[in-house]
Amino acid sequence: MQSDIQLITGTAHPELAGKIAKQLGMRLGKLELKRFANGETYARITETARGRDVFIIQPTCRPVNDNLMELLIIIDAMRRSSAGRIHAVIPWYGYSRQDRQAKSREPITAKLVANMLSAAGVDHVLTIDLHSGQTQGFFDVPVDHLYGLPVLAEYIKKKGLKDLVVVGPDVGASKKADKFSKTLGADIAIVHKSRPKPNQAIAHSIIGNVNGKNVVIIDDMIDTGGTIVEAVNLCKKEGAEDIYVCATHAVFSPPCVERMSKLPVKEIVVTDTFPLPEEKRFPSLVIISIAPLIAEAIKRIHEESSLTPLSDGNMT
Repeated sequence: MQSDIQLITGTAHPELAGKIAKQLGMRLGKLELKRFANGETYARITETARGRDVFIIQPTCRPVNDNLMELLIIIDAMRRSSAGRIHAVIPWYGYSRQDRQAKSREPITAKLVANMLSAAGVDHVLTIDLHSGQTQGFFDVPVDHLYGLPVLAEYIKKKGLKDLVVVGPDVGASKKADKFSKTLGADIAIVHKSRPKPNQAIAHSIIGNVNGKNVVIIDDMIDTGGTIVEAVNLCKKEGAEDIYVCATHAVFSPPCVERMSKLPVKEIVVTDTFPLPEEKRFPSLVIISIAPLIAEAIKRIHEESSLTPLSDGNMT
């Protein structure tokens, strides 16, 4: 496989790319990346990519615009290097929450980014836990949408928790909570929440019973942490015992780390789709690597075999 496949990483998350390469028993391809004095990005492929299956690993995390532009430039460099197929591996798809017009005269930026990737020359996109599944329809190229839930569920299963209830922190997370609860064989509850303005959440009530139960709050991401704080406090108020928080994407925008570190929870479990420096880590934080899932997906894409088992947590 190594002779006709190439793994490339930008500067967004080289640690994750290294783990993926290790899982596949490969090395990362050689790429020269630098910034000019005026802030422009320069990229040059320093080994042949002609006819090869190229996977560019680059979450469009903070700084979002720099990492997105870097990804586009690498894609263009690969296209001009006559790569066989160009796959953008985007564990976190930036601008994914701007997927509709909530008010008149707003952009649909998630669609704009999809257009930019297509125009740059990408042939295929692999991503994890889009904010809304319909975002796949914004692309004019094939998209494989994987889920972090099976990885998180496997970790929680090993805890052997009794009297378990899975809680969706808002109505938007109800489908994830339902799937998670079925995987764990647990009951489900949903928090009724309102959002007066962006990055501000108020939890009003909980639909379901958490009294005397162990609780797992599940969501696709933790950004500023307001939604999680409200859900945890409401569950505690309703008599929950031990509380765990699970999310695929640890966005952790300020003041999230301060909020999370003070929460009365056993663990906050996330995957490494985002790079998390030491200053964003705290005692209750548990990071599970998503690299084995992505590596298996890359292998299956290259071999043109089905990715469906990966959605069910079957890595064999």
